[in-house]
Amino acid sequence: MIDPKVMTLLALAENCSYTKTAKKMALTQPAVTHQIKLLEEDYKIKLFRRDKKKLVLTPEGEVLVKYARRMSALNDNCRQAIEDTRMSVHSLNIGMTPTAEETIVPHVVARYCNMHNDIHFNVTTDAINNIYDKLKNYELDLAIVEGNLFNPKFTSVLLDTDYLCVAVSKEHPIAKSKRKSISLQELKKENFILRSRSAGTRQLFENQLVSHYEHIKNFNIILELDNVTTIKELVASNFGITIIAHSACTREIAKGTLVTLQIENMNLTREINMVYHKDFKHLDMLDDLKNLYESK
Repeated sequence: MIDPKVMTLLALAENCSYTKTAKKMALTQPAVTHQIKLLEEDYKIKLFRRDKKKLVLTPEGEVLVKYARRMSALNDNCRQAIEDTRMSVHSLNIGMTPTAEETIVPHVVARYCNMHNDIHFNVTTDAINNIYDKLKNYELDLAIVEGNLFNPKFTSVLLDTDYLCVAVSKEHPIAKSKRKSISLQELKKENFILRSRSAGTRQLFENQLVSHYEHIKNFNIILELDNVTTIKELVASNFGITIIAHSACTREIAKGTLVTLQIENMNLTREINMVYHKDFKHLDMLDDLKNLYESK
């Protein structure tokens, strides 16, 4: 259904090499070059330029690749919908941020699937900005994220509110002090293990620091990771402390492996939302998921 030249373009944009793309597409290198040349002639643009022996998309190429990805996603969705009709099954692609994945959300989704044998969910975990891009390109039908994706094309349903907190090992002196809160000045003395800068959790923390005339560079970040489970394990082993959504560490709090504190005079409240396109057809599913979440 999709022009093979479009698929070649996407492969070349991913691999940044004619040789690697030819191997991946089971084509000759001249064939790949010819297909890209035909696209350039068709759109009257230059798609790639060379930068230190590596292919880089031109601004016009980036635009075409963006729409090519959307075409590919719609093609996949179309094929899946046809297969679903044949099998009497509904398949949906759901995106979750890593923090949302660490909450009860996956349990709610699994419970829903157990109650509806005709539903199949494909779950992708990614940073919030990547989730946003995939939702725009129709690679995802639904996103469950902390925070909001602000776009007039999307609608959101509030699942819950949560807040960020400081998490430390039960062996940390702060934990042993039985305190409930800690100041920013005290936090400057600690070693931090944080999510990457693209993570919504990190962005909320940094924005709050700015509102308190502080900057993240004033804190000692020893390690940055995008795996929330690994961060919790490292903090529990007392390698450092972290800033984390409270809902993402409730099991560790119950087990006593992590202790949480609030940051004094700082509002770190955030929403957990289901976000979807306005043409989403399964609104009854969203109601059911929300009800299951609220009955947790």
